[in-house]
Amino acid sequence: MLSAQQLEAYITQNLACDYIKVLGDDGTHFEAVVVSPEFVGKNMVKQHQLVYAALGERMKAEIHALSMKTFTPEAWLKLKGND
Repeated sequence: MLSAQQLEAYITQNLACDYIKVLGDDGTHFEAVVVSPEFVGKNMVKQHQLVYAALGERMKAEIHALSMKTFTPEAWLKLKGND
């Protein structure tokens, strides 16, 4: 069974992240917030595809569902500034 911490590690091994937080306690369903400079200039679909690519075959085998919110560093700063 996959843990949220393991999923975070898999993503950060293959994608530069300024911030990442993964939640999920059943081993197959996860929620993630990912902030990466690699998202700059890419739409949300392309950003999500980068995360899926970072996970590789795990998306087909170990992970049943991954809900994610992706942000560029600039968008993340704006969002956090409004808290």
